[in-house]
Amino acid sequence: MYNVKYPGIDDLIRKAKKRMPKFAFEYLDGGCNEDVNLFKNTADIREIELIPYYLREYKVPEMKTELFGHTYDAPFGISPVGLQGLMWPNSPQILAKAAVEHNIPFILSTVSTASIEDIGQITDGKFWFQLYHPAKDELRDDMFLRLEDAGCKTLVVLSDVPSFGYRPRDIRNGLAMPPQMTLKNILEICTHPVWALSTLYYGTPNFATMKKYMPKGLDMKQLGQYMNKTFSGRITPERLQTIRDRWKGNLVMKGVASTEDVEKAIKYGIDGVIVSNHGGRQLDAGQSAIKSLEPIVEEFKGKIKIMMDSGVRTGPDIARTLASGAEFAFLGRTFMYSVAALGAEGGDHAITILKMQLQQVLDQVCCAKPEALNEHLFKK
Repeated sequence: MYNVKYPGIDDLIRKAKKRMPKFAFEYLDGGCNEDVNLFKNTADIREIELIPYYLREYKVPEMKTELFGHTYDAPFGISPVGLQGLMWPNSPQILAKAAVEHNIPFILSTVSTASIEDIGQITDGKFWFQLYHPAKDELRDDMFLRLEDAGCKTLVVLSDVPSFGYRPRDIRNGLAMPPQMTLKNILEICTHPVWALSTLYYGTPNFATMKKYMPKGLDMKQLGQYMNKTFSGRITPERLQTIRDRWKGNLVMKGVASTEDVEKAIKYGIDGVIVSNHGGRQLDAGQSAIKSLEPIVEEFKGKIKIMMDSGVRTGPDIARTLASGAEFAFLGRTFMYSVAALGAEGGDHAITILKMQLQQVLDQVCCAKPEALNEHLFKK
């Protein structure tokens, strides 16, 4: 349902900030170190300009886009986000449901607060799964079995978390592992009653997919130690080959930022890549995602599915990303802002806004389909 009170993403951000405790909002909104790459991601996307061709023969735009044998109703999807239920209770379930209703992809993170089985049921198996590689292969293989049972067809291997980003806000707020419920955070919860009551209703957020493997009765410190011990994060060529051998569905590598990595990924049988810098949360000294995209598109367009996330916030941002050569765009923060602002209506509202905005851009530049936007790219 489209809510006319919040027609823009900035409106949703302001509303979300009022409804969320500070520690939750800053976890969602922040990057790492000095937030250089966080802001650069979107700023660099918005340097891209499109050329309208008003006198061309023109048809009503068709946004349907094929990806891995499935035709989606729009060329964008919902990025994986960790600890979603901490930011807004029940948010992964809300977003998964909206994604199915609008026929766009939803990616569940290993460290989200909804389980594989829950999202599989909500989506009837029409979801993707992002894998944080566990230290033990048997845990990975068991998750694969659960994904197959849930109907998941697309596995997204995360490559850009060999170490956890240095995030000063989260450290100040006690959201480093292990998290701390300080007096400051307790006061924040008390002054945000809707968030508090929703959390009470849906339960304390937890790593739902990992719950099966965790020893019972862990306190917060023990939980932090367990998670640090359980995930190694670093993807090696040997691990990638093993994953390819064991996973029979579509295989995507996320976090790619160099032509060298894409070339190697192709050799190991990867079906697609998501060019990304983790939303600016990992490497502040790196390139923006859109800058990393350019040489990858130039060298590998047509050889592998090339997608992108990080810094994409609006419909025009999606258009700019597609014009730059990506075949599909993913957004994370936009959807979380919308759910935090509007609760159960937030997923539907965000998707509706993005479709309307993208449709307007296609109409304005006289482009009949998203994959033709590269013809409208202004090259400086």
